[in-house]
Amino acid sequence: MLEDNDERLSNSVNKPSSGRIYDYLLGGTHNYAIDRTFAEEQLKVTPDMRDGARLNRAFLGRAVRYAVERGIRQFVDIGSGLPTAGNVHEVADDAAPGECRVVYIDNEPVARAHAEILLENTADPHRHTAIDADFNEPEQLWQHVEDTGLIDPDEPTALLTVALLHFIPADMRPAASLRYYRDRLAPGSTVTVSHLYIDPADTTARAAAGGLTKAYRQRSNSPITLRERNEISAFFEGLDMVDPGLVWLPEWRPDGDTFHLPTVEQSRILAGVGSVPDRR
Repeated sequence: MLEDNDERLSNSVNKPSSGRIYDYLLGGTHNYAIDRTFAEEQLKVTPDMRDGARLNRAFLGRAVRYAVERGIRQFVDIGSGLPTAGNVHEVADDAAPGECRVVYIDNEPVARAHAEILLENTADPHRHTAIDADFNEPEQLWQHVEDTGLIDPDEPTALLTVALLHFIPADMRPAASLRYYRDRLAPGSTVTVSHLYIDPADTTARAAAGGLTKAYRQRSNSPITLRERNEISAFFEGLDMVDPGLVWLPEWRPDGDTFHLPTVEQSRILAGVGSVPDRR
């Protein structure tokens, strides 16, 4: 186990990290020169990356506030990445002060370390925690979630997988893992997904995305998998889609904080929230 942790730390530090690249695009400081260089190279080819990151973070905040408005008071954020502006516990506590419980989950050592530091400084240890677990090991991950004692399985939970699933290849069967988590959620829970998507009609963006996915595959610690719209929709199988359904990031329940692109397609990410129906 110690050797595995050492290897993970080495890969995290010596290769561009998806979490740290995201942090850099958002204007954060938890990133290294290797991440900044990689991001700037990709921005020359896909200049919409920074806008997409900002829109994705704004969507996360709206999804959290929507869950709070529904009465949900517990959150599981898988693939939470590095702490930056608008963290789940901050948004939730702003909407319902002192009421919400949050479990952050990541399997990257640097991201988890920064999350622990953030929580020490800004969070309530009785309601917020960060744990080490892998989305692709659902039974182990959910056991760790239960072991925190923060999540009541009989109460609705907001499960967040934001900008995560496009970093999981098909052979890892992400839909099966997501279904495992969904099946453990009480009725009234929500499942939030955002996923990189390039419209097939946008041949210029498709060509640029090909270069982006190649760069991530060859040089980063998290290769990108592009999926078609129907494949992304399949992640919501068995859920009741919340209006307006699976849409471009700026289209999901926009509020006054959402900035605008010339076209919504330039966000390059589809997003949606599904509600767990009553199975009785």
